[in-house]
Amino acid sequence: MAQCAVCGQRSPLIASSLALCVDCIRQYPEQALPLATEVHHRSRSEFGLPEAPPQSGPPAKSCHLCSNECRVAEGETGYCGLRCNENGALRHLAGTPTKGLLHWYHDPLPTNCVADWVCEGHRHFGCNNLAVFYGACTFNCLFCQNWHYRQISPLKSGLSAVEVAACAYERTLCVCCFGGDPTPQIAHALATSRLLAARSLRICWETNGSMHPALPDQMIELSLRSGGCVKFDLKAWDRSLHVALTGSTNEQTLRNRARVASQAYRRPDPPLLIASTLLVPGYVDMTEIRQLAALIAGLDRTIPYALLGFHPHFYMHDLPMTSVRHEEDALAAAQAAGLSNVRIGNRHLLSRAY
Repeated sequence: MAQCAVCGQRSPLIASSLALCVDCIRQYPEQALPLATEVHHRSRSEFGLPEAPPQSGPPAKSCHLCSNECRVAEGETGYCGLRCNENGALRHLAGTPTKGLLHWYHDPLPTNCVADWVCEGHRHFGCNNLAVFYGACTFNCLFCQNWHYRQISPLKSGLSAVEVAACAYERTLCVCCFGGDPTPQIAHALATSRLLAARSLRICWETNGSMHPALPDQMIELSLRSGGCVKFDLKAWDRSLHVALTGSTNEQTLRNRARVASQAYRRPDPPLLIASTLLVPGYVDMTEIRQLAALIAGLDRTIPYALLGFHPHFYMHDLPMTSVRHEEDALAAAQAAGLSNVRIGNRHLLSRAY
């Protein structure tokens, strides 16, 4: 039973590391967000990552790959940990076509892909997905289900796009670039995907959507031509809650999601855009789902939307697993908002805890 530092409420649905309830985050951000920022700083310094996106003045070097828009001074490293200012030049420690910080594996189809119920993969038993897990991210989600990417060192490992593409063989149907997030290493991910698209593999992306607005068009074209999809993970609707949970705002994500949705008419089946939300107990509640679902429905009510079960991880390790009631209420809320293709995912993680 953790306690909210703002209102004093005690609840098993308050993460002890954050010590803030969802109501105070949304209603009193001027009090709540400075406390959340301290938690984010602590969680990043533990892994030697910059506490916040550097915003140094001239002659700092700028990176424009994502919404963080880092300005890196001499000796500093960007928020993702992969770019540093070395002797007045922006050096890429990883994320170029010749070096990606990642690990990969073959995932037998059908798999637990966010889009599995609407993509071609679930029809191809005996084939596999080349899962390319990129070891960096533009967000700092306190509930991160793949937090271990922070332990991958850019100085000790790396594979070129050619080497990763060579890992696909005759039974490989598709590739999914995820992580972490492919955004900090998008040059590597695009180079790998182009090599695999030339071999008729389906190209899929799973991302938080924070990339520079010029980048989604390249991702869209690869997925459209190959039969793949772009999966956007929508963390939260309320701006303050998004900042408290991820350390970043969601404006770029929402703009890029609309950009992808505007191209979805070019190939309605299989769908180009799939949205998903992790139902974090105590935080991603019906207020969030109703608003997110309404935003999606406003673009196209047929966009598939996956509601995912949460497992305790990282700095939210003491929250319960998502409850069956939470999932069912979220499903009803998304459908009531106008969406026609909503799915409950990760059913095996659901609980009766609340």
